[in-house]
Amino acid sequence: MFKRIFFRSILAGLLSAIAGIIYDRIYFFATQADYSKVLNITGIISLSLFICLLAGILYWGFITWLPKKGEIIFNFLFSVISFAAVMIPISISLPLSVQFPELFPGLAVPMVFFPAIAWYTIGPLFYKSGA
Repeated sequence: MFKRIFFRSILAGLLSAIAGIIYDRIYFFATQADYSKVLNITGIISLSLFICLLAGILYWGFITWLPKKGEIIFNFLFSVISFAAVMIPISISLPLSVQFPELFPGLAVPMVFFPAIAWYTIGPLFYKSGA
């Protein structure tokens, strides 16, 4: 079971990183605001993988210790933590050398939700269908 959760975490992290990189490029071309000094491709990939691996460890813990309600509790907490994490990019003060600091939340806030979206999206790939 842990092996399946680990692969789900890696795949969710990669999917989240790909979505983040694509969104970063689209946002740059739409606004011409370059935030690569604050949030670069390496950061997007590493944060996505880290968050999804941490989510996988927590998921494994919840379904191991609470077999009946563990998945529901994990999903609820992952969603609540994702919404609470929106405050991180909003509250960051950027260096003075960064142009258009007011546009940074428009880039970073949607990216906060990418790991959770990727986790929930690929979940059905790792479980047998009842039909």
